[in-house]
Amino acid sequence: MTTQTPGSTPAGAPATTLNLGILAHVDAGKTSLTERLLYDNGAIAELGSVDAGSTQTDTGEVERERGITVRSAVAAFATRGVQVNLVDTPGHPDFIAEVERALSVLDGAVLVLSAVEGVQAQTRVLMRSLRKLRLPTLIFVNKIDRAGARDDALLADVRRHLAPHLAPRSAVRGLGTPAARAVARSLDEADERARVAEVAAEHDDALLARLVDGAVPSRAELERVLAAQTAAGLLHPVWFGSALTGEGTGELTEGIRTFLPPPAPETGGPRGTVFAVERGEGGKKTAYLRLFSGEVRERQRLTFRRREPGGATGGFSGRVTGLDVVGAPTAHGPGARAARPVLTAGSIGRLRGLAEVRVGDLLGEPDGRTAEPHFSPPSLETVVRPARPVPEQETRLHAALAALADEDPLIRTRPAGDGATSVLLYGAVQREVIAARLRAAGVEPVFERIKPVYFERPAGTGESVTEIRRHGGNDFWATVGLRVEPAPPGSGVGFVRDVEWGALPRAFHRAIEETVFRTLRQGLYGWEVTDCRVTLTRVGYLAPASVAADFRHLTPVVLLRALESAGSRVYEPCQSVEIEVPADVLSGVVGALSALGADIAGSAEQGASWLVTAELPTRLVQELTVALPGLTHGEGALWSRPGTDRAVRGAPPERERLDGNPLRYEEYLRFLADRSLSRTDARTDSVHGG
Repeated sequence: MTTQTPGSTPAGAPATTLNLGILAHVDAGKTSLTERLLYDNGAIAELGSVDAGSTQTDTGEVERERGITVRSAVAAFATRGVQVNLVDTPGHPDFIAEVERALSVLDGAVLVLSAVEGVQAQTRVLMRSLRKLRLPTLIFVNKIDRAGARDDALLADVRRHLAPHLAPRSAVRGLGTPAARAVARSLDEADERARVAEVAAEHDDALLARLVDGAVPSRAELERVLAAQTAAGLLHPVWFGSALTGEGTGELTEGIRTFLPPPAPETGGPRGTVFAVERGEGGKKTAYLRLFSGEVRERQRLTFRRREPGGATGGFSGRVTGLDVVGAPTAHGPGARAARPVLTAGSIGRLRGLAEVRVGDLLGEPDGRTAEPHFSPPSLETVVRPARPVPEQETRLHAALAALADEDPLIRTRPAGDGATSVLLYGAVQREVIAARLRAAGVEPVFERIKPVYFERPAGTGESVTEIRRHGGNDFWATVGLRVEPAPPGSGVGFVRDVEWGALPRAFHRAIEETVFRTLRQGLYGWEVTDCRVTLTRVGYLAPASVAADFRHLTPVVLLRALESAGSRVYEPCQSVEIEVPADVLSGVVGALSALGADIAGSAEQGASWLVTAELPTRLVQELTVALPGLTHGEGALWSRPGTDRAVRGAPPERERLDGNPLRYEEYLRFLADRSLSRTDARTDSVHGG
């Protein structure tokens, strides 16, 4: 028997590929299930353990130490002519951005529930997202051998809280004991076919009419109906089992083959999404690319596009110097040579040689698959600095955080002065993981208190112009005129030129545009400015005195003066929350929402429960989440999604400026002079080895 390396398949690999996500609330057992599927199907020689830190997909030190998945990982196995690429995703809500990216590249999903804990908060969030995308989803109920495990009662909870239309494909004997066994529900039995057909008939009028007439479909016909409704996201087959013992996982694999057929490859040129980036020795990057159409080969030059968080569009071109196709055959024996790899539509590849690549980069023209985010961007900020404030430690800190930002662009960073760096994140657990990554890079971090993030929008239109002054007092050999005006909410920042392109050298134009986007990271109150349009209205230069630095230094002054003329308002991001509560605690929950400053949209009776909808500042959602169990005797459930934002009520909060404050001209000039001097000192120290 030939032993395979993780993620490889034997020669003669399957021609069809299914990209399958494994999703769950933290600790439900999804990483253990991933390990079991790989082992059962011959992709790994022995089982890894989450507790021992020896699993295939949790490869980082932080993941092995904490026993949680932080980044999406991919491993593959082959089963009866189909290659299944398993994408193991994080379960903790602090890493929801990783889940968002994984959803954009999947063909189907397995949602894992614990038979003991049942439906949990993150399970509901994930299932809502899966159903919204109509992503075909199977359900695996894990841990049937644990004390306290449930089956029928859990299925009732799933129907009530997750998805009403289920087709259980197994039952359990010896539930909650080490001898627990999953028993297949056979469609060869007429009673079982009738039960399943009743569920499927809720989406099939013709089938319903036949059932009314007493005609039960055949096994083959019912399997086709189940497969079609599962593919449409209308119905969800369910299996019971244990990832640790392997009970029920073989039936789940059969279900994957039966109910999740690989999609037909798309036609056209290369189009794909980078959904993960790893760094190897020397900091070299490996990009995980899901290809939707076309082909990618080694030595091929690719052009990627991206949209920056501030609204700027950009991208880069690079040549693929190394390519591994997930699940591709590997060479065996002395002198054996593998065929030159080719990444084809539907597959996932590891690309090397793309130094500028970042998570979220798009190859080819967009088709809307990843245009709409399913989760909100980070709304919290902290400042981190090295415990030993020496230049070497500060450099390591900045480099490590830059690497993290490559892996997750939503973790924005910016210098915070005195060797510190500001970091945007989702929550305290994510901060702990970042701290562990920094320690692994040789930096002991010190974090300040986590604070909420706000943003600014222009209140009106404003303009400003600063011209070259030729007789004394000239600080910059440049003329720049800018106009700032509001843009539709959600549009980000747009930059347009109302001057001839040839009025300036290309480098000067580029310096102005880049500086506009960088300057708007801090508005009048220190918060990032968004939903605005900046128009370049006047330019001028003096050859040979003018240089690009003149435009980089002058643009912030002109831009903030224009913004000051327009005025700006500070806004805070909000979440649309839905809270399901028992009827007897409804008034208490509504009162708590009002006390938090929520805008209550309404409430509706749903059987024995009530569903309350409201808009709540994102900074207060965690407070509500913590309070909800006490308010509802543990019976409440909360969902949240990005909502509208609202203007801050009362005095707008301010954030410390880190740009020298271009609105105070003399102070700003001193800032530029000090920064130039510090850079000169740093270069001198480098030259002299100090």
